[in-house]
Amino acid sequence: MILYPAIDLKDGQAVRLYKGDMDQATVFSDSPAAQARAFQDAGCEWLHLVDLNGAFAGQPVNAAAVDAILAETSVPAQLGGGIREMATIEMWLTKGIARIILGTVAVEDPDLVRAAAKAFPGQVAVGLDARNGRVATRGWAEDTDVMVTDLAKSFEDAGVSAIIYTDIDRDGAMQGPNVDATAALAQATSIPVIASGGVSSLEDLRALKATGAPLNGAISGRALYDGAIDLAEALAVLKS
Repeated sequence: MILYPAIDLKDGQAVRLYKGDMDQATVFSDSPAAQARAFQDAGCEWLHLVDLNGAFAGQPVNAAAVDAILAETSVPAQLGGGIREMATIEMWLTKGIARIILGTVAVEDPDLVRAAAKAFPGQVAVGLDARNGRVATRGWAEDTDVMVTDLAKSFEDAGVSAIIYTDIDRDGAMQGPNVDATAALAQATSIPVIASGGVSSLEDLRALKATGAPLNGAISGRALYDGAIDLAEALAVLKS
């Protein structure tokens, strides 16, 4: 399993939200690029970037911060938040983002996801953010009646490279991930699943591994910044 350290971007800073609430943001770094370099230097093989402002605006907002991260690091990075047009997808991939995460459009325009995955093989992932098993969109501000598993399975023939599954009520709350739901989703679809939301201890990582589900990796943010998870130990746990 791969550990994806999260760098969530709000107003050019690296922050973490509490349960997706933009009004409950904790700033962890004024220099996201320096933070990204620190993760790389510590041995991380991927970065997970989210343009939080962009998720609400529906277009890139923290592009300067992302550009700075790309200039400062050499490990691959995946990026989500406000990416809802083919031109934006192509722009980011041309700049050097390794994988684009499509969330809202997976519900509102699934044909775009299919077209992007066909045009850019291996470089398009789907972000499924859930409350009570149902997908939320537009920066988690809007709930839908779409079931996570149903949407995931609908993309199995599309060439999507990964699914990032986030339990919103666990995100930033340091309460542990929704292990059962994450494992169930990984077992239900042939697309590799990345666990997100609430990963706050080494035991959480061990619990995800112990499910035996074909998980690609896990995303963690606040716990790495707070020191609740030792990065070196986390990398060792997931590689063991």
